Amino acid sequence: MREFLVQITTTVPEGTAQEEVDRRRADEAVRARELAATGNLARLWRPVGESRSIGVWRAADEAELREKVLGTLPLSPWMSFDVTALDPHPNDPGPAKG
Repeated sequence: MREFLVQITTTVPEGTAQEEVDRRRADEAVRARELAATGNLARLWRPVGESRSIGVWRAADEAELREKVLGTLPLSPWMSFDVTALDPHPNDPGPAKG
């Protein structure tokens, strides 16, 4: 699988009922756990003081990432995605040791 850096901005449409927002957010949490279990979602961060997220996602290619991974997120109709394909850097120290 290839890795991608994905910046996600979510904009809830004006006039959307809070119950709908809450339902989608709950469903989003469930789907994120599923995608983490399959290896498609590797890491996810929220910049301090911001509502967007930045994550490392995995898929065979960008088309699969957009259609079969990000497109399955319950909030995806309200999201914009900035996707950057990644290649390993020769100086990458590897995953941080806990």
